[in-house]
Amino acid sequence: MVVWSKDQDKLSDMSTGAVEMKKEGAPPAYHHSNGSVHPVILPDGPEELHHDAGEYELTEVTSFSDRAEQESDRSEMVVIDCRANAKGQREEDALLENASQSNESDDTSTDQNPGQPVPLKETSFSIGLQVVFPFLLAGFGTVAAGMVLDIVQHWEVFTQVTEVFILVPALLGLKGNLEMTLASRLSTAANIGQMDTAKEMWKMIMGNLALIQVQATVVGFLASIAAVIFGWIPEGQFKMGHAVLLCASSVATAFIASLLLGLIMIGVIIASRKVGINPDNVATPIAASLGDLITLALLAGISTGLYKELDHNNYANPLVCAFFVALTPIWVLIARQIPSTREVLYSGWEPVIIAMAISSVGGLILDKTVSNPNFAGMAVFTPVINGVGGNLVAVQASRISTYLHMNGLSIGEPNPTPHKCPTPCTTFFGSGVNSRSARVLFLLVAPGHLVFLYTINSMRGGHTTLTTIFIAFYMAAALLQVMILLYLADWMVQWMWRRGMDPDNFSIPYLTALGDLLGTGFLALCFHILWLIGDGDTDVGD
Repeated sequence: MVVWSKDQDKLSDMSTGAVEMKKEGAPPAYHHSNGSVHPVILPDGPEELHHDAGEYELTEVTSFSDRAEQESDRSEMVVIDCRANAKGQREEDALLENASQSNESDDTSTDQNPGQPVPLKETSFSIGLQVVFPFLLAGFGTVAAGMVLDIVQHWEVFTQVTEVFILVPALLGLKGNLEMTLASRLSTAANIGQMDTAKEMWKMIMGNLALIQVQATVVGFLASIAAVIFGWIPEGQFKMGHAVLLCASSVATAFIASLLLGLIMIGVIIASRKVGINPDNVATPIAASLGDLITLALLAGISTGLYKELDHNNYANPLVCAFFVALTPIWVLIARQIPSTREVLYSGWEPVIIAMAISSVGGLILDKTVSNPNFAGMAVFTPVINGVGGNLVAVQASRISTYLHMNGLSIGEPNPTPHKCPTPCTTFFGSGVNSRSARVLFLLVAPGHLVFLYTINSMRGGHTTLTTIFIAFYMAAALLQVMILLYLADWMVQWMWRRGMDPDNFSIPYLTALGDLLGTGFLALCFHILWLIGDGDTDVGD
């Protein structure tokens, strides 16, 4: 329906048509979307305007001579009922929608509703081709992190303040809590067209960078408290100097690592869109490729430097901690300027804090296992198994979230069809694009880990000989870990979506934290079993 007022110089379009008013007193003409042009009957007096809009019908005339001589100062309004034409247009749209749904099994691009942004067409081969390179890159990053952890576990700060081991999974998990969540958020924004203009892009960048700095500072501080508690309860000893050291090391490491990785993520996502690659396939693995290595190197270096200051300067550790905490209000003010980050700033704390607590439990397992000289060989493999599982499940969670944003109902809107809890069969053997990506990601586990194990062995890293029985146990643990995580991703992302929670902000922290816990737990179990059965061909713990 169209309403046009001459004295207000205003045009209101309420249907698929349009009204064109020519100058010099010429009457308006109605242009329908099918290309036809119809003249419009104008009312003679204001009394005709008192009727409901639905009483007026579109009328064709052959002459406008009488209407052209209307007084120029008289207010004119046109009310056109295009219900019949709109109904026809809706029927045409419904036919197109049904046609697209009938081809859904053959073409992945037809999963979208009409009017929604169309994602890149992806087959199993294209998904694997885009994922495999960043997956291997991220894997080699975790291998390097494992080599670093294998070396620094013998440093004085790690032997004297063993609670630093509890910080390792919690801080390495920040890449899942913050950087991968940032990558998933920006990938979705890029795919649905929220970063198409330079102004929108820079607003998203500044708001998200400020947000992750706030989260990194808070999570780093809470991780240090968890490390102090987990270290104090079993031993029954509390040292204030060590507690402040843990706080300063954790906050400084989290802040610097998140800033560096956040900048890398933004560059990757912008570059991916420019070259036509789906950012969901590459952003989260690249977030982890340098994440573990940078974070672990920063933690080892900062904690070592601050540990040396304990004997010479009692104020160094408190000042470092206070400096980074004092910057938090600045980042809060910046993050509040952007609506999307303002919402996460207020509601996005639960997943990152709970994920930090879950990762800290994995850190406690690592601390108690690696502290035993018989299981020192576990250190080099922990970042690898945790990193691979977290990388793969983050890719899947990011893809499912983008799929729901582009194809599903609005967040929290009830689904008209009853929803069943996914089963492992539907997760891995379904015909949808998400099941296809789950199969591709799961098939990358075994060859990927074999490459990483061979790399560690060739570099003479760790304290463990790669025997057949060790590889068998290790691969069983890795495959079971990733299988559980991919199934949980399929269930958790859709569960959060139905309850009005944006999966980009909530799912990845939980999933990567569970990956750390499962990976560390399964790996510790493998080393204990190998020790108990007395594998004679391995020097586990030698």
